[in-house]
Amino acid sequence: MGKYFERLVRPKLFEMDSERAHEFGVDAMALLGALGPVCRLLEGWHRLGGMRPVQAFGLTFPNAIGLAAGFDKNARAWPAAAALGFGHVEIGTVTARGQPGNPRPRVFRYPAEEAVINRMGFNNDGADAVAERLSHHPGPGARRIPLGVNLGKSKVAEIDQAAADYLSSFARLAGYADYLVLNVSSPNTPNLRQLQDEARLRELLGAITGANRERTLASGRPRVPVLLKIAPDLTFPQIDAVLGVIAEYGLDGIIATNTTLARPGFFATVDQTGGLSGSPLRKRATGVIRYISLATRGRLPIIGVGGITDADSAAEKLDAGATLIQVYTGMIYRGPFFPAELAHALQDRRVH
Repeated sequence: MGKYFERLVRPKLFEMDSERAHEFGVDAMALLGALGPVCRLLEGWHRLGGMRPVQAFGLTFPNAIGLAAGFDKNARAWPAAAALGFGHVEIGTVTARGQPGNPRPRVFRYPAEEAVINRMGFNNDGADAVAERLSHHPGPGARRIPLGVNLGKSKVAEIDQAAADYLSSFARLAGYADYLVLNVSSPNTPNLRQLQDEARLRELLGAITGANRERTLASGRPRVPVLLKIAPDLTFPQIDAVLGVIAEYGLDGIIATNTTLARPGFFATVDQTGGLSGSPLRKRATGVIRYISLATRGRLPIIGVGGITDADSAAEKLDAGATLIQVYTGMIYRGPFFPAELAHALQDRRVH
């Protein structure tokens, strides 16, 4: 499948504008998701030969591979994720208010480097629209694979209003999520990364964990696992501070990492603002994962993201301490069945 995609399909997609190709991919995946019997057949085919389930934050994942946030921002395509071989899918980033994001063009491919620079700016339909979409599908515990919902700050919300803004999204979407992610690390929303500072992070996590506890007490429903997504550009002392706040508020896990503002190697001369993802992020993301795993003695579940383009780079993240991994840029270059290929390659690797 991968070779067919690389030879015949990818060249056609790469003739399109980057964002238009992305929109085409979302449309195609949404169409597949509407074909329930076809999805079940594909899912069954991918699971032939067995896949090793993973347990994390109280959930069971059929395999370790997930679709990272950023692809399906508006909860349109996720029902087809299992048919492509994913063991979980994360939608968003969703903000309390719908917003158009930054001006186009805002996505740039670098095929020779297997990388992408984007400055999308959390373009999405908003929490109300996404909640309405999710309400027409099976809820937590009744899906083929776990569904994560990634939350971000609305651009119009001042940094001092961030906690209230996230709380608004939490109130609308917590009931639809198998797990929630607080994205405080995108480089494309002004001042967002300030939420990784210890005092602001304590305010945000205190508000969300409090609301989560109150929701559980009021409804009797299980507490929603909450994770934090951090930037690869934090220093190790900054990561220590983040881990301290995570421990203080009892978060269920961490996602490492988002895109980077660094411009290593070839990208030192590239004049495009935004977050860099793909192969150039591999080494740094793995280093952050390893540091977190050692600092927490492996007790904090980690979803590893950044520079996964093949089985070796995926296994590297798991060996560094990740419990689960996610891909997005790698799928742009390897094709829609990349997750299934990865899952089987990792299964074989672990067996042998």
